[in-house]
Amino acid sequence: MIDASDQSLVDGVMAGQRRALAKTITLIESTRDDHQLRAGEVLRALLPRTGRSIRVGISGVPGVGKSTFIEALGLALIAKGHKVAVLAIDPSSTVTGGSILGDKTRMEHLSQSLDAFIRPSPSAGSLGGVAARTREAMLVCEAAGFDVVIVETVGVGQSETAVAGMTDVFVLLQLPNAGDDLQAIKKGIVELADVVVFNKADLDETAAERAMQQMKGALHLLRAASPDWTVPVLKVSAVKHAGLDDFWSAILRYRDAMQASGAWEARRSRQALDWMWALVDQGLRHRFEHHAAVRAALPDIRAAVAAGTLPASAAALRLLQAMD
Repeated sequence: MIDASDQSLVDGVMAGQRRALAKTITLIESTRDDHQLRAGEVLRALLPRTGRSIRVGISGVPGVGKSTFIEALGLALIAKGHKVAVLAIDPSSTVTGGSILGDKTRMEHLSQSLDAFIRPSPSAGSLGGVAARTREAMLVCEAAGFDVVIVETVGVGQSETAVAGMTDVFVLLQLPNAGDDLQAIKKGIVELADVVVFNKADLDETAAERAMQQMKGALHLLRAASPDWTVPVLKVSAVKHAGLDDFWSAILRYRDAMQASGAWEARRSRQALDWMWALVDQGLRHRFEHHAAVRAALPDIRAAVAAGTLPASAAALRLLQAMD
């Protein structure tokens, strides 16, 4: 049963109140057990208002201009009457655990719009370029009335694929002159892309055209993610706001094609089930780490592994048996 204070959060989110939206995301990002129980009830109450947005994941290497591209795109969409939420994931330091969370500063003009909401979150050790609660934050933004939700990933390279498992369309931003054509046919993140965009095309038109042709050729060598869609390769200049209309038209064509074939809803259903199992795995690890018998056995076992007197496989088995 949801209490009165959390019901006020639900009501505030549904009314589009930014403070309630921010507080709700803070609640779901908390790792406290009692906060997670409250967050579950809040999300359950909000769930009927979710699912009405276009969820766009955007990835690319550092320096490709993700924040500049997202700001230009967000402003263009707001001018068309959309409400845009941006969930920007910043890398956390492996030394201090801290994050700069500077995306809101980099999107200065977009952050000033009343029809935009920008939420930076630390990756906090989560793999795949997203934060642990990105999917839940996305649902809260939808319940608040944002019809375009953009997830900007950390930007660390080929392993950044988790965002493709929680969005409707996965966009890969590329740079002209970033590598040869063999670089383009690497599997992994390229294979998951629904749209490929070369940003900063204004810096060298010839290089951009050459890179686009190489990418188109490379994509023909990869197995298509969907039989109903041929991945377009586009060029934009986020700084000059050029090519954004063509990009959004491609997103809408993709949505229409996937909805017509039934792949749109099938993808969302599959993502929801995958996320459920991911949270089960996360919950089991949490319970394991806080199990009294495991915590009692851990110091000696950890010391033995570090000293080289106990194989890691045998240590893991002992710790798992401690839970029985």
